[in-house]
Amino acid sequence: MSETTAMPGAQIPIATLPNMRDLGGYATADGRTVGRGRLYRSVLLGRLSDPDLKEVRELGLQTIFDFRTAVEYAAAPDREVGARSVHLDVLADRTGGGPANLLAKMDDPEAIRQSLGGGKGAEMMQTAYRELIDLPSASRAYHSFFVEIAGADSLPALFHCTTGKDRTGWAAASTLLFLGVGEEDVFHDYLLTNQQLLPALQPLLDQFRSVGGDPNDLKQVLGVDRSYLATAIDLMKDRYGTIDGYMREALELDDEVLDTLRSRLLVG
Repeated sequence: MSETTAMPGAQIPIATLPNMRDLGGYATADGRTVGRGRLYRSVLLGRLSDPDLKEVRELGLQTIFDFRTAVEYAAAPDREVGARSVHLDVLADRTGGGPANLLAKMDDPEAIRQSLGGGKGAEMMQTAYRELIDLPSASRAYHSFFVEIAGADSLPALFHCTTGKDRTGWAAASTLLFLGVGEEDVFHDYLLTNQQLLPALQPLLDQFRSVGGDPNDLKQVLGVDRSYLATAIDLMKDRYGTIDGYMREALELDDEVLDTLRSRLLVG
């Protein structure tokens, strides 16, 4: 299946870059389509094999947006793919721990069970998604993301965090919503992470099972759930009314940037 006829959200088959897909191909409410080959989402680029690195370079990327913290980047720097790198720390203002901190407890299944069991994992993730709207650092990061995309010579671009599902998921969802893609298609793209990422994490789940853990506890934070993204969308609507209100009020984007985003990312 060619890139132009692939279903929107189709996985780009790069083995060491799971959860990578083109944001393009989705229809919008005004009859246009999100352009293909302009924005890609993925996991971190630190584990790319040499053959896969060559494939990524062939995409002709101009910009890489990295939503990770400085600590995350230091632990696993991206490989150089021939593009300008823009670091936007979405969680810089977070004061407590988050889901990622639990991975340090992988050899202690009881600690994981106490942290995530009985629906606690879902509650933790919903809190994390509220932070994507609440944190000043998140608003600053996503402001810069959209301003950069609207700038000259920024596309094609790829954006990612660590596993390409939460900070990356909100960047993708807010972009698609702003461009006029229907909510069900936005949820569809978001939930593809469970098909495209979780199989790559199976060795981690198997290892956790081997020490007596329940993989379903981990899946709450390693995968995605409709309720997580719905938490962010609902909070965004409560605060700002619409996605346009969010872009203008929370992210402080002006008409010039918003009009440029539409013209650069939509076709038809």
